[in-house]
Amino acid sequence: MCLFSVNLKRHLTAIAASVLLSGIAVAEDAPPELLDRLRNATAAEAPRIVREVETVWRRSGSAAMDLLLKRGREALTEQDYTLAIEHLTALTDHAPDFAEGFNARAEAYFRAELYGPALDDLEVTLALNPQNFNAIFGLAVMHQELGNLRKASQLYRRVLVIHPNHEQAQQALDYLKRDGIGREL
Repeated sequence: MCLFSVNLKRHLTAIAASVLLSGIAVAEDAPPELLDRLRNATAAEAPRIVREVETVWRRSGSAAMDLLLKRGREALTEQDYTLAIEHLTALTDHAPDFAEGFNARAEAYFRAELYGPALDDLEVTLALNPQNFNAIFGLAVMHQELGNLRKASQLYRRVLVIHPNHEQAQQALDYLKRDGIGREL
């Protein structure tokens, strides 16, 4: 009986681990046709398409990982950056191929004024999802904050290639152009 109990525990543990790990799928990129629709959208259509794109990006393939993202985002909303970083670190540890986990944690780090880790997470986000205009915008804001205005203007332009109706990127680029930064000759 004791041997059966030990073997059963091992098997149940192995099954539970494989079920848990198999539930962690790599989140899918937004379909190219959805990004094409965003590129060609009017200002009125763009917000709806952005929501569709972001909905795709927020799907990790695992209910548990989606819950960690949700809890991290809620902590961000409540301005509890330490708790947000904890939830999002658990997420990135368990789902290292899920770009949106790194993007959300970058935001938490940035708001906590931890710029080095925020930059690192934005780079990981973009390595996993190069079309993530939110991460590109965040990276541009950070470069602007750190005084690298030329790089910021390049990144704002990159955002506008993917999402031409991104008002904040356009306003930031216009601001830099007024100061003589980011003008194309």
